[in-house]
Amino acid sequence: MPIFHHTYPFDPTHGYDLAALLAVPTPQRPVDLAPFWRDLQARARTVDVAPDLQEVPSPRPDTRVFLVQFTSLQRARIGGWLIRPRDGPVERGVVIGHGYGGREGPDFDLPFGRAAVIFPCARGISRSARTDLPAGPDEHVLHGIARRETYIHGFCAADTVWCAASALLELFPTAARRLDYMGVSFGGGIGALALPWDERFHRAHLNVPSFGHHPLRLTLPCVGSGEAIRRYQRRTGRALETLRYFDAAATAGHLNIPVHIAAARFDPAVPPPGQFAIFNALAGHKELFVLQAGHFDHSGSAAENARLQDALAYFFKDD
Repeated sequence: MPIFHHTYPFDPTHGYDLAALLAVPTPQRPVDLAPFWRDLQARARTVDVAPDLQEVPSPRPDTRVFLVQFTSLQRARIGGWLIRPRDGPVERGVVIGHGYGGREGPDFDLPFGRAAVIFPCARGISRSARTDLPAGPDEHVLHGIARRETYIHGFCAADTVWCAASALLELFPTAARRLDYMGVSFGGGIGALALPWDERFHRAHLNVPSFGHHPLRLTLPCVGSGEAIRRYQRRTGRALETLRYFDAAATAGHLNIPVHIAAARFDPAVPPPGQFAIFNALAGHKELFVLQAGHFDHSGSAAENARLQDALAYFFKDD
């Protein structure tokens, strides 16, 4: 592994080599983890998502671009983007989650053809910003954390996975033939939390996923939202009362669809042991792409990303 020069006051590898990362265990699961999530997902599936599209100019001649809105739990109106081919039928669908920095528009360089792709924004963030919710990661990650029923990440799962999928499939019923998910960082962790309970998805890619193995993450300094959780734990001692239900490594043990994970060995924002804990816990077919670094630009980033895109094109190829 290359040696990265940095100015962080901690080691972003946290002393783990690849063998140690691949041996990170699954955290203890609450006995009622699955019932909690199944109930939340069942409530999300009853929502009348009422999707609305507004076409906007597209930078690509072969792609139409829309602003999209739909309804999620608590009657929250969720905003985002949707793209589809300008010509030809829609034969598959993709839901794409964003990082904790939010999203400014849709992505176009994706490994999918003939697809309708929705880019939802979690409540409080980007096109789903609200005056009653914090937008910054350090505040957002703590919103409602006192109780599992009020914690914002449960609602984010509905916003950016379950209700987003319902909106996409209502608009494009033929996309049900092949519905996939991609998420990065925040979106990767939320995907690992939400996907095990939704049978509509076929495959998923999680890139440097967050929220894996909270008991371990609480011992590891970082510059991401996990540091806000660590401060909350030092202040209250109560973080795990709620977060044990929102541990992406715990829910990953219920995820049976094929999953491709890009996990980093060096990452100042999302500690690598948490990322690998999610991969290690996956119950079904799984593929690992080891990144030298995540949330950190380096001289090999472009080449590494190109290799990752090749791997994803193969992973998501039409069956």
